[in-house]
Amino acid sequence: MRLFLAGIMQGSHLGSALHAQNYRERIKELLARHLPHCDVYDPLADHTNSLEYDDQLGRTVFFKHAHMCREANVVLAYVPQASMGTAIEMWEAHHAGKIVIAISPLKHNWAVRFLSNAIYTDLEEFAEAVETGEFERRLKELRDRNFPSK
Repeated sequence: MRLFLAGIMQGSHLGSALHAQNYRERIKELLARHLPHCDVYDPLADHTNSLEYDDQLGRTVFFKHAHMCREANVVLAYVPQASMGTAIEMWEAHHAGKIVIAISPLKHNWAVRFLSNAIYTDLEEFAEAVETGEFERRLKELRDRNFPSK
């Protein structure tokens, strides 16, 4: 299973800054330990200095990642607050008929609410679901219901 790890990076910062990215390591560690068959792509891992990219490279990476969300089996989106890039990645996956899982307190936000197949309120709730096997069961249920031939 190919999983694209989407999540807030720049958010609403007015300058060239990133939100804390420690959630990425926590999520990757959880998935590696409990779903070792999951092939996780973390866009930040390949682009740690993306804030320094010129417009041409930035545009190329932005659209490449949007395309990758259409190709992944699952987009797991960490959205503790509004994130335009993450919303686009969620839209691309949803529009392509892929599974979208959100980790977000924004359950009333229409992008989170209507683009997600499942929503976990925060990282702790998600971690518990992964550790107890509930997350894997939910993924299987979504795959079986939405993608019976895959």
